[in-house]
Amino acid sequence: MTAAHTPRTHTAKYEWAAGLMVFAAVMLALVGILDVFRGIMAIAEDDVFLTTRNYVFEFDLTGWGWIHLALGAVAVVVSVGLFQAATWARVGGVAIAGLVIIANFLSLPYYPVWSIVMIAMSGFVIWALCVARKEDFADPFDTMPPGDR
Repeated sequence: MTAAHTPRTHTAKYEWAAGLMVFAAVMLALVGILDVFRGIMAIAEDDVFLTTRNYVFEFDLTGWGWIHLALGAVAVVVSVGLFQAATWARVGGVAIAGLVIIANFLSLPYYPVWSIVMIAMSGFVIWALCVARKEDFADPFDTMPPGDR
């Protein structure tokens, strides 16, 4: 006997969840790439950064550079997993976006406008990853729509 192949019909809920996952993956990739560049600038001690005295969370600019470089590299790796809708990537994406928010908050005096932009982008990543539910996604090799399982 041969099995009949039925075309997949996508529900609006599936499309919404898939769109949010792609949005989060792209945003996290951008956050990661920009954080890598920011880390490289700080390691090279570029003149772009403002140095302030008497800041509570004062670290060496090179130290901040390595922190941002590491966070950015991990964010790019996690975003690749998000394109595949992996559960580990969703959890890791929320965690790394949270760490990026904390790191940018602590380095706010060094580059204030860019830190606020990165905090906002990371907030959108967390929102997108937390709104979409696992049951709204379908296996790409599955022929049944997510609601008919």
